[in-house]
Amino acid sequence: MKRDANTQKWLEETWEKVRIKMTAECGRLGETIPFAPKNGRYFDVENTPLGLGFWTNGFWPGMLWQMAHATGDERFKTAARGVERRLDAVLTSLDGVDHDAGFLFLLSAVADWRLTGNGESRRRGLHAANLLAGRYNPAGRFIRAWDDRKGENPQWLNADGSVCGWMIVDCMMNLPLLYWASEETGDPRYRHAARNHARTAQQRIVRPDGSCNHLVSLDPETGELLDAPGGQGYGPGSSWSRGQAWAVYGFALSYRHTGDREFLDTAKRCAHYCISCLAVNDWLPLVDYRSPKEPVKYDSDAGLITACGLLEIAEHVENLEKDLYTDAALRILRACAERFCDWDPDTDGIVGGGTTYYHDPGGRMSELPIIYGDYYLIEALLRLRGDAAFLW
Repeated sequence: MKRDANTQKWLEETWEKVRIKMTAECGRLGETIPFAPKNGRYFDVENTPLGLGFWTNGFWPGMLWQMAHATGDERFKTAARGVERRLDAVLTSLDGVDHDAGFLFLLSAVADWRLTGNGESRRRGLHAANLLAGRYNPAGRFIRAWDDRKGENPQWLNADGSVCGWMIVDCMMNLPLLYWASEETGDPRYRHAARNHARTAQQRIVRPDGSCNHLVSLDPETGELLDAPGGQGYGPGSSWSRGQAWAVYGFALSYRHTGDREFLDTAKRCAHYCISCLAVNDWLPLVDYRSPKEPVKYDSDAGLITACGLLEIAEHVENLEKDLYTDAALRILRACAERFCDWDPDTDGIVGGGTTYYHDPGGRMSELPIIYGDYYLIEALLRLRGDAAFLW
């Protein structure tokens, strides 16, 4: 893509800021598994309620692999492999992993295999893929979200307290683990499970206008839609922006792996919805695109994930369409960088403004640096520079 000199200058200057900060963070953190900094410093999640199996724990090694690939600096690879070995404990845990196995192991073990050919990493990735495939419900044609919640978020539970019929839009980003396993082994069962789940998500999660439900409750015996609560968004029928981002990127990736044109068309429909919402808000992502005007609540992470999804779509459309998606991605990146980024190499976390839930009365998880925002910033910048490792 040909860019004007000012855009290229911004891109290179921003990448240099990332390189400096990531080099400093890698030196401080090494094999630490971070989530969100406290008083400017990351802490390790292992001995916290999040634990080693938390869904975000693949993003730090993913950042390290992207940096190793782009810079050739062995320190990033060494730290990434250290985290990968730590995540072995998740694969052997009695609790195992849930629908987020892809987030954990695509960006750690599978990244290692793809970039270095490490056979042990391949085995880890296939083990994780088997665990994810085991969650597939062949009658309902979906991958079950979560395990029983033990009282957490009771509004998301069935009457008996179970979650056996729940599916969520987030899982679209985990499907590439199954596509990879199918490509790697030649066994089509992984691909069938992933493709069937994506088709169910098209029917049950994506609305005709390109907006999305976060989660839906399905009859586990038939796949019939029972309920669609608000989840992490404002409420039923609203439009949680990070869920929208998962849909944009997730359906584009399903197209990449299957060649099914319907998935690309769905990704584009969700992308157009997001672009229209972002364009009227200075390209800054609200937590929910259908929430009250006050209070104004942002989620920078949703914007950065959307940007990566838009850049993925741009790889698969005709030349005359590409600029729509790359231009929107750049606008999001520049808006979020200007508003939310901290480039001080002495503090941890790059992108502030991350929010996990719309309803967060104490504000504990609102507009703060969260590790996955940094990952998607780095991936988007490297995609635009032509230096990104494909990890999905």
